[in-house]
Amino acid sequence: MRSNALADFLLPEGFAAPAVGAVLRESSAVVEFGRFALRAAGDRRSRRETSYAERAGSRLGDPVLLVPGFLAGDGTLALMSRALRAQGFRTYRSHIHANIGCTLNAAAQLEGRLESIAIRRGSRVQVVGHSLGGMLARGVAVRRPDLVSNVITLGSPMLAPGAHHRSLSASVEMLVRLSKAGVPGLMAEDCVAGSCARQSFEECRAPMPAGIGFTAVYSRRDGIVDWRACVDPVARQVEVTASHLGMAFDPRVIDVVADSLLRTSSASAVEVDRGKSA
Repeated sequence: MRSNALADFLLPEGFAAPAVGAVLRESSAVVEFGRFALRAAGDRRSRRETSYAERAGSRLGDPVLLVPGFLAGDGTLALMSRALRAQGFRTYRSHIHANIGCTLNAAAQLEGRLESIAIRRGSRVQVVGHSLGGMLARGVAVRRPDLVSNVITLGSPMLAPGAHHRSLSASVEMLVRLSKAGVPGLMAEDCVAGSCARQSFEECRAPMPAGIGFTAVYSRRDGIVDWRACVDPVARQVEVTASHLGMAFDPRVIDVVADSLLRTSSASAVEVDRGKSA
């Protein structure tokens, strides 16, 4: 069952909300967190056994902005940020404390953050977005290809934003009711059924501009969204075995993210070298 407030176009034919019991698959997040803890402990031992002079001192490629999902804040991607930094990537927070407001406002905030980082670092930015965060990242990349060099989405239902578990539908309905009651800064009815929702959805489906890497990570074990909605046909598609929540910290998913970041970094380095030789 989906929210009555949700526009029909957000759940196109061919997609469906996960069954009520599908959320039980999210319990594997405990195992995935344990997997992260074991990997982190091993990395700490390795660093202790490696001299400071032998550790990687330079940062890899373009800066990386991490964007949290619906109802979440930057803290949910803190473990991924830590792991990527340990590998040499320069990561940044989105400054989204709770992703519960208007999607267009969130996209505008994200765009401003990207501009700030791009000016500071003198380069375009790679963006990693979890769930709704990936949808926001893809939309901003369509509008501002001058700011984005790569987009990696993790369990982001870009093809059918309404194909989510009924627990999320209930959360959406509550936010809309509170917004109608006058609580500011929350997702309003227009954000899920009006022109705001339509614009956000169309940007998620728009062609990705040339010169931007795009990887869509999905899992058939996802208990929150229909995994089929996360398989963007224009992206490099990578399947993982993880829960929706676990994608934020499962080390196997982080390895996929790091690989995609390196692919874009390598491609950028080749372009720079070609420019110098020319």
